[in-house]
Amino acid sequence: MEKNDVAYPHVAPYFNDVTQEYITDGNAIYRRSFAMIRAESDLRDFSEDQARVAVRMIHAAGDTALAKDIAMSDDVVEHTYAALAQGAPILCDVTMVATGITRMRLPAHNDIRCLLHDPAVPELAHTLGTTRSAAAVELWKPDLAHAVVAIGNAPTALFHLLNELAASPELPRPAAIVGIPVGFVGAAESKLALARMAEQLGTHYITVHGRRGGSAITCAALNALAHPEEIMS
Repeated sequence: MEKNDVAYPHVAPYFNDVTQEYITDGNAIYRRSFAMIRAESDLRDFSEDQARVAVRMIHAAGDTALAKDIAMSDDVVEHTYAALAQGAPILCDVTMVATGITRMRLPAHNDIRCLLHDPAVPELAHTLGTTRSAAAVELWKPDLAHAVVAIGNAPTALFHLLNELAASPELPRPAAIVGIPVGFVGAAESKLALARMAEQLGTHYITVHGRRGGSAITCAALNALAHPEEIMS
């Protein structure tokens, strides 16, 4: 027996000596994956709507242990979907997030914007003494009102947004912040700040506590929020 057969016994039945057999129906793969996630994850602390979003996030991470670190505000699912249904733009910190959102799932052909590569950003970052990701947040301000923010890479972008909202009561509030940056420096701290500050800042949130995160999990959350059904048809 091969070493990996012992480490991954559930994988071995898919193989024989000649060919590799596998499920080819996309919907069947989703259904089986989501059923496995629900069977293996502790989703008791989530409402059914929240659990649907959490399942997609766990699916993107490939890790059922993610469930214990997912945090979200009450009513974030219905509040975010309502904003999207009314045409709210989605403001993204990086191109990977912007391209990972499934446009066909969006309820109002919502505009997806990533301003990281705007020509004004490099000079703005130099002036502010911060990263380009954080500087790009400055360009979101005219469109923040009832927008859905998706930050999947840069803790500096999340910190900058929270600080700007806290310092400027007159600044329009986004409908929700999906803040799931990944990394070893600032990621855990920025997400903890989001969870602690969101209510007083007048917005909803979804995050994953700790170092884990990234564009794939962030997009999974957005794609779930954008569509009321768990299984894609």
